[in-house]
Amino acid sequence: MPSLPLILLLSGSLRAGSSNDSVLSTAQAVAPSQVRTVVYKGLAGLPHFNPDDDTDPLPAPVAELRAAIAEAAAVLICTPEYAGTLPGSFKNLLDWTVGGTEICDKPVAWVNAAAAGRGQGAEGTLRLVLGYTGAAIVESACVSIPVVSQMIGTDGLITDPAVREQIGTVLACLAEAYEGATGRDPRG
Repeated sequence: MPSLPLILLLSGSLRAGSSNDSVLSTAQAVAPSQVRTVVYKGLAGLPHFNPDDDTDPLPAPVAELRAAIAEAAAVLICTPEYAGTLPGSFKNLLDWTVGGTEICDKPVAWVNAAAAGRGQGAEGTLRLVLGYTGAAIVESACVSIPVVSQMIGTDGLITDPAVREQIGTVLACLAEAYEGATGRDPRG
């Protein structure tokens, strides 16, 4: 029996206790039965992007990032906005994906966890950069779900049932996009 498709969860935040990390931890907790999820943990260890280093052999952290993306059926991103755009560390991660083909045509979506009316700069930059990578943006799975600290339990998971349901729906949309792109049933 084939294994369930994997959705790679990418956080754009390095801050401990980030609401973006809570969204992705909650995604793991509420993932539909037809998918597996894994959170990428290597953001802080990526070297600064340098096109001269984007050759074989790749720096080990970059090779690990690209392998994680290659293994995934789809990618879900949750990133904060800093100074009207993506945080530098997350833009750096995305820069390392431009030279590879691992994310090309792969279903990708994001959750904007910022307060209502905020985060559009990060979304716009994310859309622009993902266009350069050839990622297949799943519009129905790109959502704004404002997350405030009162929604987050001591375990770091979001407790609000409606928000948990929305996150589960995002993952289901990504699984459906994977199925549609490959003709494969996401249930295995």
